[in-house]
This record gives sequence, structure tokens and C-alpha cells, in this order.
Amino acid sequence: MRATVFRGVDQFGLEEVEQPHAGAGEAVVRVTLTTICGTDLHIVRGEYPVKPGLVIGHEMVGVVEELGPGVTGYRPGQRVLVGAITPCGQCQACLSGHLSQCGHGAGYEALGGWRLGNTLNGAQAEFVRIPFAQANLAPIPDGLTDEQVVLLADIASTGFSGAESGGVRLGDTVVVFAQGPIGLCASIGARLMGAARVIGVDGDEARLAMARRMGVDVVLDYRSQDVVAEVKRLTGGGADVAIEALGTQQTFENALRCLRPAGTLSSLGVYSGKLQLPYDAFAAGLGDHRVVTTLCPGGKERMRRLMDLVQARRVDLTPLLTHRFALKDIREAYALFGQRKDGVFKVAIRP
Repeated sequence: MRATVFRGVDQFGLEEVEQPHAGAGEAVVRVTLTTICGTDLHIVRGEYPVKPGLVIGHEMVGVVEELGPGVTGYRPGQRVLVGAITPCGQCQACLSGHLSQCGHGAGYEALGGWRLGNTLNGAQAEFVRIPFAQANLAPIPDGLTDEQVVLLADIASTGFSGAESGGVRLGDTVVVFAQGPIGLCASIGARLMGAARVIGVDGDEARLAMARRMGVDVVLDYRSQDVVAEVKRLTGGGADVAIEALGTQQTFENALRCLRPAGTLSSLGVYSGKLQLPYDAFAAGLGDHRVVTTLCPGGKERMRRLMDLVQARRVDLTPLLTHRFALKDIREAYALFGQRKDGVFKVAIRP
């Protein structure tokens, strides 16, 4: 089969590799639609380490091709959505509700639920072997297209979880730093959770425009205004919840400074190096602030619930798929996505 294989820093591309087969408890899914994620860029740029020879990618929709022994309730030819996080469903972490930190049958492992495109061959391929298939194959309801559901696998689940972990309540004001794919989904998630006002912050014209299009109430351009001062003015003292969706010291610190006392900072960013906590913004540790972190929730029940939202027309993420490529043009797709050309938001890849 054809697959996008990582070989080293900026050394990746389409190769012919052996097609996988399903072992006990596994399934093989024929990919009908996948995407490129910001995390994939971190991998090909050498900013997140994976083993050379790995097939990358972790957002996918497909059709069941093969079922291994022990997998019941599914049939070949069935359309399924597979989350970017594929928990085992049996370890201490999973049974305690922390599927993203799956311990692979034992206790807990940080980021342990993220296997596809990280420790196992991933989704930018013609076929993918799915571990713990019973816990991770989510049948797609009739009437929903691939493009309607593919973004639920990661960016929607991750973004929405930023609002969930932040404990957004009815009537809250929420400020979201960065309106890229994850941040914009966090903004949408805050609205779904009942926020009365969502403030989106970015400095990219295309992303500011997309935020307005997707219903963000107030859009702030950090290039032209003091965002912290403006958020405090708009809220009369600070936001109830701030969501950080970029992963830099500046955005983390600004998110903290935008909070009211006893507010919550919900962090979705992937950080590198040293992250500092300014004591004044943190009220010297005495301001009753909460800082929470979240990895994308996964598993078939999470995917089912998200698809129910789409089916009920509570959310439509198809405008975020701004560009489409064939798998054979994967290098071109990475170049466009990585350089943010042509107002790109998310790219759809068809094998």
C-alpha cells in the first residue's frame, strides 16, 4: 500500500509499504479521508520525536476492511470514525475515565492513548491497523459524510475538551488564545457549553476571518491592541475561563493575565523548553486560580457523542476544510499547510 513515511527531519513522503493485517482484538480500516494536523508538522520538523520509518497521521475516516479475532459487533464494509486517541479500555487510567493517559492494560502512561502516528503506524495511508478495535471503532450514522465527521477525530475533540476541562458554565465569558484549528474548536466548544460571550485572539487575517465566520463573538488582533487590557475592559475585570491553544510562553502568560481571580486557565498548547509562571499574574499563588491541562479525548463513545452533535446540526465543521489533496500530493499539502498559504485552515487528504 501507499503511505506517508517519516524518515528524518523534513525527510518524509509517499512510499510503498506492506499492507497491515488484523491480529487479535485489532481491525484494519481502509482510509477514505484523512488530514494533516499541527502535531504532524512538529514531527516532520523534528520538534516531536518519533521513530524513523513510522507512517504518520492520526485523523481519519474509513471503511472496515478486516476484523481480527475477538472483535464483535462490526462488519467489513462498515463506515467508521476512529479517534486520534485509541485507548485500550481496560487499564486503570481508562477505567478511571482518563482514556488519553491509557496505560496499555496496566496503570497510567502520560500521552499513552495517542498511538496512531506516534508509536504505531498512522492514518496518512491507504490502510491502518487499529489497536483495541472494540473500544475505538465508532460507526458513522447514515447521512453523515466523511468531511462532516473527520475533524471530530482530533481537533474538535481536543478543542471542545478545552472548554469542558475549563468548567465553562452558563453565562461565562471565555477568552481563547489562538484561533487556529484547535483554538477555534475551543471557541465553538465554549459556545456549546453555554458561554454568553467568547473572545478569540489571533494575529492572522485568515484565522480572524474564520473565527468571525464560525460565530466567535469578539475577535481581537494582538498586533494592533493590548489584548489583556481589552479583555479586562470588556469583562469588567477578567474572563471566567481562558483557553490557551498555541503553546508559547507569551500566550500562556497573557491567558493567565486575562483571568479574573478564581478563574480557570485551560491549557491545550504543546509546550517545549521552560514554561514560567509570573507570580504577579498568578497573585503569588493566592488568587484561587485553576490551571488544567488536557489531551484530546478519544474512544468510540467520545466519537459517538461528537457525531450526535453533528447529526443534530449543533455544529458544522466543514468550513474548516479549506483545501483538498490526493495522497500522492502529500508533500505539496504539507508545504501549503505548514506555510499557511492561501488562507489554509485544514486540508483533506484522500488516498
